[in-house]
Order: sequence, then C-alpha cells, then structure tokens
Amino acid sequence: MMSFDLQSHRAQLVLTALGASVLTASAFSAYQQYTRQKKRQNLHEDVLRSLSSGTDKRRRGARDEDEDEIRLAGVGDQQELPLAYNEELVREQLARNYAFFGEDGMAQIRKSTVVVVGCGGVGSWAAVMLARSGVAKLRLVDFDQVTLSSLNRHATATLQDVGIPKVKCIERTLKQISRVVEVDARIDIWRKETGGDLFEGADWVIDAIDNITTKVDLLKYCHENSIKVFSSMGSGAKCDPTRVQISDISFTMYDPLARSVRRRLRLEGVSSGIPVVYSTEVPGEVKLLPLPEEEFQKGNVKELGVFDDFRVRILPVLGPLPAIFGLNIATYILCELAGKPIHNPLPVKGRKKFNERLYRDLHKREEKFLGHQINKLPVDDDDAGILFDDIHRGRSVRPPHAVPERPALVRWDPDAPLSLENCVAFEFADAERHLQECLLAKKRPEEVWGADVVEVVRRRSEEARKVVEWVM
Repeated sequence: MMSFDLQSHRAQLVLTALGASVLTASAFSAYQQYTRQKKRQNLHEDVLRSLSSGTDKRRRGARDEDEDEIRLAGVGDQQELPLAYNEELVREQLARNYAFFGEDGMAQIRKSTVVVVGCGGVGSWAAVMLARSGVAKLRLVDFDQVTLSSLNRHATATLQDVGIPKVKCIERTLKQISRVVEVDARIDIWRKETGGDLFEGADWVIDAIDNITTKVDLLKYCHENSIKVFSSMGSGAKCDPTRVQISDISFTMYDPLARSVRRRLRLEGVSSGIPVVYSTEVPGEVKLLPLPEEEFQKGNVKELGVFDDFRVRILPVLGPLPAIFGLNIATYILCELAGKPIHNPLPVKGRKKFNERLYRDLHKREEKFLGHQINKLPVDDDDAGILFDDIHRGRSVRPPHAVPERPALVRWDPDAPLSLENCVAFEFADAERHLQECLLAKKRPEEVWGADVVEVVRRRSEEARKVVEWVM
C-alpha cells in the first residue's frame, strides 16, 4: 500500500493546490452572492423610485384615495409611465407569464379588456389574477359594499374597507399591484336594458352574479351579441376542491344553480356555448341560514333586499372555494386571450357516458318490472350519477360494500314509486337477482338481503331525501 508522506515535496504541492481551489471556489461563490444581492437591491430601488416619481401628492385618508390616486397609464401609453418604471421593469414583473405564453401571447393579454360583473368572493379573485398577469383594462361592476362577512372570502378587502364599495376596494389593490392596468370601477348593477354600455370594448365578460334572473339575462345577452362570457356557478355550501370543474354549461350536473341556469337558458334558446366553473359536490346538511322570526313579523321579507329577487338570507360559504372558482376563471380566460386555449377541459364527460349507461340499465329493469314500455323515468342520467357517486359512494349496498365491477341501479321497494330515495346500487348480478326475487316474485327486500342491508338502504334513502331538497 502506498504511503502518503506529508513532509514530502509532492504532498505539499497537492495540499497547496487543494487549498487554493477551496479559496477560489469560496471567493467565486461570495462574488455570485454579492452580485445577486446587488441586483435585487437595485431592482428594489428602481421600483421605489417609480412609485414615488409618479405623484407629488401626499396620501390622505383611505376614503379620499380615489381623488389622490396617480394616473396609471395603459399599455399603449408607455410615455405616460413614470420614467423609472419603464418597459423593462414591466417585463420583469411579468417574466413568468412571458416564459409561459411567449411574446405573441403576452401581446394579446396586454391589450385586452375584461369586464367583471359581480366583485365578491369569485369576481375579486379573478380580477386580481388578471391584473397580476398583465391584462390592460379591467371594468369592475358591482353595486354592493364590503361587509364584515365579506372578509372570509374577498380577495382584497380588509377591516378598513368595511362599508366602502367592493369595486373601489379592488381598484385600490389592483393599482398597488400593477402600474399598467387601467381600472374602471362602476358602482352599478347590470341590467339587460342598458347592459351593452358596460360591455363596450370587452374581449371577455366574467359573470360572477349570484342572482339567477340577472345571471340568465346576462348570459343570454352575451350569447346573442357574440360577446365571450365565462360564468361562475354556485360556490356556496361546498367544501371539496377536487369536485371543482370547468365545462360547457350543457355538461354541468349536480349543481342546483347550474341546473336552474341551464334550464332557463334552454327556454331562451341557448343550450350550449358558455363555459362555466362549477362543482359536482352535493352538499349535505348545509342550508340557507334562517331569518329571525321578528323579521317575518315586520312584513314581507322581500322588502329587506336591496333589489327584487336578490336573496336576503345567508348561504354558508367556505372562503377558499370562491377563490378557487375565481382562479379557474382567470386561468381559462388568460389562456384564451394568449391563443393557448384549454381545448378539452376534463369535466365529467367520461362520467356522463357512465351515468347514461346506468340510466339505460335502470330503464330496462323498470320496463321488465312494470311489464310495458316506458318513455321516460322519473329520474334522469344526472340523478343516476348522484345516486351512485354521492349517495352510495360508488359501492354496493350489499356487504362487504365492494366497488362493483359492473355497477347497476335498481328500484328497492316494489310498492313505492321509483325515485332517488327508492333506488339502490348493486353489483350487476345482485341487481338482476333483486329484480327477479323482490320486484317480480314480490318478496320483501329484507327477506332477500337481510337486516344489515335494509339499514344501509334506510340511511342512504335519508341522504337522498336531503339531496332532493337541496338540488331539485
């Protein structure tokens, strides 16, 4: 084995070389760290100079900010930007977006106009992310004011904003975020008689209204006038973010607001062509909070509303869900503006076909049971999906409650009409057995399946009853 003599000339040369390498590497690393810190410091100073050079006014109270705000130029007015906040800084602020969308895509985004109708939990988040992403002009439309209960979901509101219009609250924050966004805040309500004025020059319209009549009128107006519109369905009383989806209005299911909007639009001749964000989650115990009895004693509770048809009771809302809805909307519109559309949003298309097959099988069993042809069942394919996915959790009612290889639905009690409350999930072979023994041979279900299955079906039936109260 070779020995290493530290006193030898060769060893001393090796140690000297190693020491020099370590010192060089340390010096190079320190230099890189210093230059990075210096660049960050210079950028920070440039931004601070730009923020101070554009105005010679002193900040007054929060209520007077509208009068004191500096004029923020649009993208097309580069000469009006503060000198220190030039195009280079704008592009640095939008660097990640440029990396994603490229020059052409960002050019389209930076000259676009988006109108946000409804600036609450959903609309405020959409507006913030559109401004952060370089959209040139945002028109915010809402008549409402910030309340304490708004603070659990609103993107920009603080305690100091309680009592001020939501659009002004958002406008202030957007101008603190971006020096190139033009904000047109309208303390107003959209009306179909004058709706076109608010949509002038819009590349996209965001519908974040929670009143169904106004929502349908707005969507119909946009559809008839070829205005691109994205609509938010109900985010209230939901908690499962994995159920939030983007799809065409015609593909929505389970969402009670989406169902009502879809049906009303069909009556108006609009069946598809409107992208929406919605949730397939079926709420459980959540309901509108009741009004105090003394309010009813005062007279007609509709008089409590600011406008006719706007709800006066509170729908429980978990704060993150409206934010998720708003972020979905902003993402979709940004991709559309940049020419990189989401061609095939992954909604429930696969489940749609699955639900249709469940419905067809159920339809055949009902015809065998009743002994004659049936044109339409009292439940539809959407109901079949609710039954299997939500009420029965995708499992058979028969122990050990396995996930069926070939799922099937069948009427439970032969003496009761078919409904969500009287329909159960089985493995296909068990469903056929139930048809033969319980429905055709008139045996009672408890005789065939036992007390454990009967108890499971009772609990599922009670859940179905609550779903009917909510969704239908």
